Amino acid sequence: MNDITIRKAEISDVPILLQFEQGIIKAERPFDPTLAPDPISYYDIEKLITDSLSKVVVAVIGDTIVGSGFGIVLDSKPYLAHKKYVNLHFMFTDPEYRGMGINSLIIQELKQWAFAQNIFEIRLTVYDDNSSAIKAYEKAGFKKHIIEMRLL
Repeated sequence: MNDITIRKAEISDVPILLQFEQGIIKAERPFDPTLAPDPISYYDIEKLITDSLSKVVVAVIGDTIVGSGFGIVLDSKPYLAHKKYVNLHFMFTDPEYRGMGINSLIIQELKQWAFAQNIFEIRLTVYDDNSSAIKAYEKAGFKKHIIEMRLL
């Protein structure tokens, strides 16, 4: 197995990260009929890379970026016991490299980053019908918490 390195993303990584973002949108489009027609974008990746409240990481094998993810510190609702939490987004692994534990390594890196800031509440959002993603997140230790519902 190839050595997988997780490192902080750099501005020079933005072109491949923009491709990953489109991969996420393409994968999520079947789960969400409310998405606007292409072209759309979810994130301001350059801003996230430079923002002190977020950490964007990439998974690298050799010189090839094969995965991504980011965590961002957010304020909790005032009625919750924790004041801040880290929300994970942009979890993507190039299809050619899936099944190698890359997503788990990215989550572990972002978890350590959150803990280093004394933030122990970590959340993410996943579509209810995306069973493969749910399974991967449960394997990483996440548990279902709230179901968001919508009226059609």
